[in-house]
Amino acid sequence: MGKVPDDVVACLLNARSTQLTAPFGMAVNVDLVEVFRACGDEVRMKILEALSIQPLCVQVIKEIVGEIQDSKLSYHLMVLKRSRLIRGERRGSWIIYSLTDLGRIVVDFAHEMEMRMDRPGEI
Repeated sequence: MGKVPDDVVACLLNARSTQLTAPFGMAVNVDLVEVFRACGDEVRMKILEALSIQPLCVQVIKEIVGEIQDSKLSYHLMVLKRSRLIRGERRGSWIIYSLTDLGRIVVDFAHEMEMRMDRPGEI
């Protein structure tokens, strides 16, 4: 995982919404409240964590998440897609989910916050 730049950390900690610069200099409007709501669920964080390793189909995501109804998993994937944290790409009859650039930033931020929480003097 990459280190999250300090200005992004400050933005994520202090702002309600902002504009982040995506690759190729394209600005993306981000509603940070929506992003944090999407991350405020253990199942969705497991999905993000799994997708940070590699893109996955829904069947593999379901195995990783554990016992969950198809409708609930579908709901969690929809919340993550609406928050622009993941994308789904159709490949034949499969949909392969992967992290967006914003999703990668959020996962890196979560890892950095976990490390800082393990070292209380650094928060």
